[in-house]
Amino acid sequence: MQQLISFINKNKHFLLFLLLEALAILFTIQSHSFHMTKFVNSANFITGGIYKKINNFKEFLLLKEENKRLSEENVRLLNTLASIDTANAKIAADSTWRRKKFRYISAKVINNEYNKSNNYLTLNKGKADGIGQDMGVINSKGVIGITKSVSDHYATVLSILNLNSHINVKMLNTDHFGSLSWNAKDYNIIQLEDLPVQSNIKVGDTVITGGMSTIFPEGIPVGTIAGFKVENNRYSFINVKLFNDMSALGYVKVIKNFDRAEIEELEKQTRNE
Repeated sequence: MQQLISFINKNKHFLLFLLLEALAILFTIQSHSFHMTKFVNSANFITGGIYKKINNFKEFLLLKEENKRLSEENVRLLNTLASIDTANAKIAADSTWRRKKFRYISAKVINNEYNKSNNYLTLNKGKADGIGQDMGVINSKGVIGITKSVSDHYATVLSILNLNSHINVKMLNTDHFGSLSWNAKDYNIIQLEDLPVQSNIKVGDTVITGGMSTIFPEGIPVGTIAGFKVENNRYSFINVKLFNDMSALGYVKVIKNFDRAEIEELEKQTRNE
């Protein structure tokens, strides 16, 4: 307390000057509308900036929950669309019933490998959520991989960036089919094999899933042609630039095909005949 009194006594002239200066500014603002307007606008600008920073910080804290909510909402919409109309829907005689073929299950990537030769991902959902082996995994940008091992509450995924990964695809514009694999060189680029040279592809053409397996529906985006070479009337290589950034994966959708068991059993019977 003694130090405070000593400080005030030592600087009383300067403090008096500051007080009078503040009063002068206050009187000037109150007596002139122009100065009052400028003062209010400046105060609003400062406080508005502070409120904006606070709001941005709050939105950042809520971003994780918002992403989860959006992912779950997308899955609900996909499941609704799948139940309303599927590519191979069968309509009953009264034209009021359609059979649901696919179910989409929302999950989050909790571990992601992308810089090895045989990469895997781990999801935070498992058998308890309806996930089984050999189910397609996608997000809003395209194909990610296929489920491998599944426990009650978790699942591993054979990434599209895995030397053992082979996915049926086709060209969007020509309907020519091929197979995707990876040469383990660049996690942004995968290779398209077994595509006939008659497809006449061009750089920038879009590659989608072919729908010839029970894992992925037809038409899921994969990427675009990034480069190719023709030798001896065949493609010696075709590079595909993925739509997905495989190093940054969050929420995904796991695809359950209700017709899978029936199709596989029928194909098994055909092979054994």
